[in-house]
Amino acid sequence: MNTVTVSRNKIEKEGGVVVLSLKEYQKMQASSVPTYYLRGQEARNLDKLVKSGLKNYKNGKTKVLKSLADFD
Repeated sequence: MNTVTVSRNKIEKEGGVVVLSLKEYQKMQASSVPTYYLRGQEARNLDKLVKSGLKNYKNGKTKVLKSLADFD
């Protein structure tokens, strides 16, 4: 068995340490959401959609839903 030493200052600076088995880490990694990068027209369309949504939120035109059943 190997011993690992981690500086207390490093732990405090980084906000903590997590120890996982390799198998558990691989399972967690496989179930994570993939990252997508949009380019061109797709990126511009998404930027417009986000801008519109933020504008509606700022103007109070949005509402909080507790479930999709509340959507009308």
